[in-house]
Amino acid sequence: MTDPTSVVTTEAQTALVLSPESPSSLALRELSQEDRRACQQFIAVHSKSFYLSSLLLPRARRHEAWALYAFCRQADDSVDGVNPGDGSVPMSAPTETAAMLAQVTMLRQRLQQVYAGKPGEGPAHAIDRAFFTVAARTGLPQAVPQQLLTGMEMDALDTRYATYEQLLGYCFNVAATVGLMMTYVMGYVVPDSRRTEVLLRACDLGVGMQLSNIARDVGEDARRDRVYLPDDLLAAHGLSREAVLQAGRSGAPPTQPLRAVVRELLARAEAHYQAAALGIPMLPPPARLAIRSAALIYSGIGSRLAAQGYDSLTRRAFVPTGAKLGLVLRAAMTNLLPRSRTVPQQPTHGPADAILLQHCRQVGVV
Repeated sequence: MTDPTSVVTTEAQTALVLSPESPSSLALRELSQEDRRACQQFIAVHSKSFYLSSLLLPRARRHEAWALYAFCRQADDSVDGVNPGDGSVPMSAPTETAAMLAQVTMLRQRLQQVYAGKPGEGPAHAIDRAFFTVAARTGLPQAVPQQLLTGMEMDALDTRYATYEQLLGYCFNVAATVGLMMTYVMGYVVPDSRRTEVLLRACDLGVGMQLSNIARDVGEDARRDRVYLPDDLLAAHGLSREAVLQAGRSGAPPTQPLRAVVRELLARAEAHYQAAALGIPMLPPPARLAIRSAALIYSGIGSRLAAQGYDSLTRRAFVPTGAKLGLVLRAAMTNLLPRSRTVPQQPTHGPADAILLQHCRQVGVV
């Protein structure tokens, strides 16, 4: 298992060859300007919140973050369609389970080619080549992006989450894995004895973001015939999966019980954001502003939902550009406080460490 500290925080590193088949000339090459630009353009269009935060990263790490996120977002769009961002179901979204599963299979084949050192040539494979370059440099285990694709497979199969713990497993697959990838890019500044702690705090940020997305998209998901709200949480408020589907299709405002479910889910997201904040001082100083800004922007979705009465059926909560810039300024001011730059002396803990640690072990990062 490669230690992300050694492969991320030092600029002059020899890239890692991912498999015996990988041509050393490909493994050693830098992220090309053309491939980097393709990733940048894709992210600027398809993930504006992430793009804004990524601009605060150091140049080399910023380019690698674009490569990672472009690969993840392109994969998601190929399964669910390009999200228009207005709460409607994308016109390009596949509707048949078989078609979505076929997309996941194709993505697994692409990933296999990437890790074999054969990401393809030409503009159509620019994002794959960029992802390969980052994975080669950092030693990112293939099991991490593979788990992301497992999450997309769960979407295709319309997996039902009976418990909140099961929903956490899904959140790990589709979002905490991205946090792990970003940690491999950024590295950390604490002793290796606290490495697992850094990775868990990265998972907390990913989980918090995904819970915010789920709370925001209840109506949109219902119009796709999907419900991510776990059965046990719904039952605690006298609701069921079928009731959520009916509410999403009706076009009517949510009932008070459904608003309460959204509120509780956001409270759980906030607990993960608070845990993630404890890990930010463990990152290299140049990376802290970007990650703190991303956390504030995504948690701002919850604030917007609260302001609209936790209605995620008839309205889509979003953080306007001006508000995002204000949150970046808030993050910058927070970064100036001594406590925000001080690594906690005692071990930090999150609301679901045991579960997230188990998943981290399954993908081989701890």
